[in-house]
Formats: sequence, C-alpha cells, structure tokens
Amino acid sequence: MVEWITAPGLVSYPEAISFMENRIQHIHQGGSECIWLLEHPPLYTAGTSAKALDLVDSDRFPVFETGRGGQFTYHGPGQRVVYVMLDLNRRVPDLRQYVAMLENWVIKTLAEFGIQGFQRQGRVGIWVNTPTGEEKIAAIGVRVSKWITYHGLAINVNPDLEHFSGIVPCGLPHFGVTSFHKLGKPITMIELDQALIQVWEKL
Repeated sequence: MVEWITAPGLVSYPEAISFMENRIQHIHQGGSECIWLLEHPPLYTAGTSAKALDLVDSDRFPVFETGRGGQFTYHGPGQRVVYVMLDLNRRVPDLRQYVAMLENWVIKTLAEFGIQGFQRQGRVGIWVNTPTGEEKIAAIGVRVSKWITYHGLAINVNPDLEHFSGIVPCGLPHFGVTSFHKLGKPITMIELDQALIQVWEKL
C-alpha cells in the first residue's frame, strides 16, 4: 500500500531530505511506501555526476549537493516535485527497470493532457517536441538505499523557466526546458496530481 502525501506551501530542501531519510528507514522496518507531492522554493541541486562548470550562477539561489543520480537541476514554485519512496525488495530489485517505470509513468501522464513525451538515449528525463527543437519537461534523479528508493521526478507545470539559466540543466547546454504552460496547456497542480495518481494505479 502506497501512501500519497501532498505538501501545502513550499518545502525547504533540507526538510525534504530529512523526511525522505526518516521515511525510508520506516519502510525498511516494514512500513508503508510513500509518494510525496510538493513544491520547493527556488534552488539548485547537484547530482552525483554534476560538473562545477555547469553551475553558471552560484549566487542566484541556494545550491544543495545530493546523492541522487544526474547533474544540476532547478526546483522552484510551479514545478511538481514527486519524491517516490518504494521498497524494490517487495517489487523487482532492478534500478533500470525502476527508472523505466518512472519514465513510463510521466509519459502516460503527459498523454492525459494531449502532450507526447518521449525518452532519448543518453539524455535522462522526458522530452517533447517544440517549435525550437526538443526540450525537457520532466527531470528524473533517483537514489536507492538497501533497495529502497527516494528522490524521483520534477515536472514543469508553470515554473519561471528563466530560473534554469543559472545552470546547464542536466549538463546539456544545447537543449532547453519547457512546461505545460509554455506548451499551451495551462493545467493546475491539482489536475496534474489527479492524473499522476490515476495513471499510477494502472501501471
């Protein structure tokens, strides 16, 4: 049984890390799994593959190093962060299969709103076609402890996309980022949450 939690307001990054670390210990002891839906204040995070040169403006927002996979990314208001805490011991202890499941979940959720998302070899995350080329609409970065997952997804609903200019998002300087609103799909966070839950139940 997966417990769904939606956080009101903005959750600080240290608070989120503390929550996830406590929750994965709870899951390790047999407790219920958890999917946490939230928004962060503006900040940058560095994954385990982050390169210092990809942090273009280190003074703009707080920067947090984290143990998730991936490179630099931005979190902020208008972006739905989805932290997924699952026990893969109870499922399939295969990290590649888990990431593929997350990607499939996002792609099917986008389809609920008429957006065709896709994966690209060598480029983590979910991409869409735009008039200016392929742009990322969702980032994925996961971490596993004793086969219990945490961290997860960041889906751009209506964040300030200019805030991404302080980093090279995911180490890919030749590709931009987009959002539901930029694609002409002005959905609400509640609508996205409902779709995420409905699609999850069918995976």
